[in-house]
Amino acid sequence: MLDPAADLAQPDPAPPAEVSADGRVRLITLGCRLNSYESEVMRGHAEAQGLSDAIIINTCAVTAEAVRQARQTIRRARRENPGAMVIVTGCAAQIDPASFAAMPEVDRVLGNAEKLRAESFAPARLAEPERVRVNDIMSVRETAGHLVEGLEGRARAFVQVQNGCDHRCTFCIIPFGRGNSRSVPAGQVVEQARELAARGFHELVLTGVDLTSWGADLLGQPSLGNLVGRILKLVPELPRLRLSSIDAVEIDDALFELIVSEPRIAPHLHLSLQAGADLILKRMKRRHLRSDALALAARLRAGRPEIALGADFIVGFPTETEAHFADTVALVEEAGLDYIHVFPFSPRPGTPAAKMPQVPKPLIKARAARLRALAADRLALRLEQHVGTDAEVLVERGMGRLADFAPVALPEGLGAAPGSLVRLSLTGHDQSRLLAAPTVCEAA
Repeated sequence: MLDPAADLAQPDPAPPAEVSADGRVRLITLGCRLNSYESEVMRGHAEAQGLSDAIIINTCAVTAEAVRQARQTIRRARRENPGAMVIVTGCAAQIDPASFAAMPEVDRVLGNAEKLRAESFAPARLAEPERVRVNDIMSVRETAGHLVEGLEGRARAFVQVQNGCDHRCTFCIIPFGRGNSRSVPAGQVVEQARELAARGFHELVLTGVDLTSWGADLLGQPSLGNLVGRILKLVPELPRLRLSSIDAVEIDDALFELIVSEPRIAPHLHLSLQAGADLILKRMKRRHLRSDALALAARLRAGRPEIALGADFIVGFPTETEAHFADTVALVEEAGLDYIHVFPFSPRPGTPAAKMPQVPKPLIKARAARLRALAADRLALRLEQHVGTDAEVLVERGMGRLADFAPVALPEGLGAAPGSLVRLSLTGHDQSRLLAAPTVCEAA
């Protein structure tokens, strides 16, 4: 399942991110890290095609709030740029293109396959009368490997290795926006990793909609562990490799061994758990049980004690009782989770969960607040473990991250460029970020 929070996550759908504004084309991205990656692909295509005076809005559909935010963003973009062409794409546009085409602010609607084709952004093509170009996403059989030099303004580079999802969780609309699972061949992934490392990126993130399903559609059905092993072996100059959200029951043996034994793999995993009660997990059509999540957490910590674990949880899924919610709260404590992303349940039309008995919205809101309070406590505990130590920090714009993804407030006057690795003394925390001493020595 797609991690809607991404590495870059907020408890609710992330605010619009302007990926590029270079006088010719402006990109506004909503949602996940995969959307951010694909916005960079579109930016490159638009520039190569000579597109000018255009706004491309890459939408998300993971929740009803995400779709509402997409419409709000489109209206604001038109108000602020009355003469620009507004092109809408992404999952929300793929799933319901007619509704976006009906908005007077929208000039063109592109599907998720069409947005990754260079010719879609040719001015002559966009001048044609056809306003909607959205084909059946289920007919797409391949995912091309697009080289992205790194998300603009970000410290790490992302490599898309997979797209789509073959699972049909009862709450999730994303397969209808992304299509069935398909993988980028290992050779293309390794070449991208090699080139990005050569360009100076200290950290690469493997990303996809259902990352652990990588390889199932390729010849010989290689596993994600096989791919990760090849990258580490064939790109020895890469300092750090990070995995995006993964499914707890799809970690193959080779991948598990690499996670617990290979220091170049970031000691941080984000698990798609969604709930802590078995009955709710079954109604979600998840493929793991509560005991599976606890067993995995215990195995990971036994093999690599410093590893940080995060997870997504949906609060207020239909039929969720107070006892079910208590199971989720207890799972967070029992599994020792460090980073928790909370999503209030939002019924998506066309999904089985939308037809199930709904939990009242005020109750969902109250439970989400309780789980977020626990999330804050868990984060503070994680941060406390680092106080009094020295550690390598990957510098981002305005902040930094440890290898385990703990956020760091950078000392004033540091002067290190985004993407550089520095060594800092961690002196305390403010409940949400580590505090670092101004003394620093460059690590890379």
